[in-house]
Amino acid sequence: MILLDPLAHPVIAHRGASGIYPENTLRAFREAVAAGVDALEFDVRVTRDRVPVVLHDARVDRTTNGTGLLAGLTLAAVRELDAGDGERIPTLTEVLDTFPTLPLLIEIKEPAATPPVVREIRLRGRETDVLLGAFETASLRPGRRAGLATVASRSETVLARLACVVPGIPRLGRYAAFSVPVRSGRIRVVTRAFVRRASRDHRPVHVWTVNDVEAARTLWTMGVSGVITNYPDRIRRARDRSGPSMPGPGGEGL
Repeated sequence: MILLDPLAHPVIAHRGASGIYPENTLRAFREAVAAGVDALEFDVRVTRDRVPVVLHDARVDRTTNGTGLLAGLTLAAVRELDAGDGERIPTLTEVLDTFPTLPLLIEIKEPAATPPVVREIRLRGRETDVLLGAFETASLRPGRRAGLATVASRSETVLARLACVVPGIPRLGRYAAFSVPVRSGRIRVVTRAFVRRASRDHRPVHVWTVNDVEAARTLWTMGVSGVITNYPDRIRRARDRSGPSMPGPGGEGL
């Protein structure tokens, strides 16, 4: 899978082509695919009746015409909401079925979502083209036990980052890649040392959320693998123009 290949430079659509279309909707995902993305990134939570749906926030207020906590709504109620331009909040099943071969980076937003997400992935035989993400390690453990690839949790990323500068800190965990911001507060996460160490451990580093072409080029120069963006069309064009000069992991230049 391209998301686990340290030599690849996938352009990953952050909640679809969310800079233009309603985020985390089938329209945003289809437009991202039309723009030539290598993978989709999206968020999953569960409804009151434990159906995994694609939504970032705990509440539906920001991205729909509804109000309240998703956890208090049944799937039937969620399906009545307008997620922008007449789009609906899709279920995980719909996304898996609509894009049956496209690599997916699925961000699990709450521990309760992990078991149904894992079930859906296994039911549809998508184990080899899905990468699970979450801030909390507890949200990733069921997926790891099921043999699914995951990114490092927030605490695992902190340890990996510290291991670059402090001897004796364990670096490795049961994760296959990193999905990180350039910065977390005043701390720069993505440094040359961090990317170089991850590359030596054969763990690709995917960085969010990168909407500026020059910023993407700088990250590729550092050896970053994937760029997660709201504007996949512009980042893909920049990547493709770089052509054979694109650096490998730990590389020094475009």
